Amino acid sequence: MRLSLVLLITISAVFGSLAFRSVVFPSETSNSYVGMTSKKPLNLRAFTLCMRVATELSGEREIILFAYRTPDHDELNVWRELNGRLSFYLSGSGVLFKVPDLSSLQNHLCFTWDSSTGAAALFMNGRKSVTKIYRKGHTIQPGGQVLIGQDPDNYLGGFDAKQSFVGEISDVNLWDSVLSDTEVQNQFHQRTTQKGNVIDWETVDLTPTGEVDVINVNP
Repeated sequence: MRLSLVLLITISAVFGSLAFRSVVFPSETSNSYVGMTSKKPLNLRAFTLCMRVATELSGEREIILFAYRTPDHDELNVWRELNGRLSFYLSGSGVLFKVPDLSSLQNHLCFTWDSSTGAAALFMNGRKSVTKIYRKGHTIQPGGQVLIGQDPDNYLGGFDAKQSFVGEISDVNLWDSVLSDTEVQNQFHQRTTQKGNVIDWETVDLTPTGEVDVINVNP
């Protein structure tokens, strides 16, 4: 009993709480989303964005996974496209990756981009995609709002139910740099306490609106 208690305390000290938050969107709507307050402005010339996603949506259906919009532009949107590809868009045309379909089984996704080289990549369950060159020299602008669950066609409005997310999202972390391949793999295997310095899932304020549930789950 004493050994088990010591082990539990040690694990908690290293990895944090044994339960963490997960966001569940149970049905297709045009008014359900979760707002997130970042730790600092999203004035980004590089990023790594990671999340855990499970959804049973399939077929020719767009699915928004992450949205950051300012009053003027969709600055950073992450999508599951009509054809099943995963993509992200920075104020214009996007970069797309052909990967296995999302499913009801949880997938760990990380998207990376570096403005100085234009290098963009996707990691799925620790495995890295081909590198593509995208938006070299671009800067993501601050002053917007981060949402999961909906794609705002204007600032905090213009939602389309047929683009909404249905399923479960958790462990959303955003860094203002490109993590190494090893660091991304450690995120997937939960072998690290490294959390996003722009959005930290463990501490970020979540503001649910509509039909959405924030629950505690065991990692």
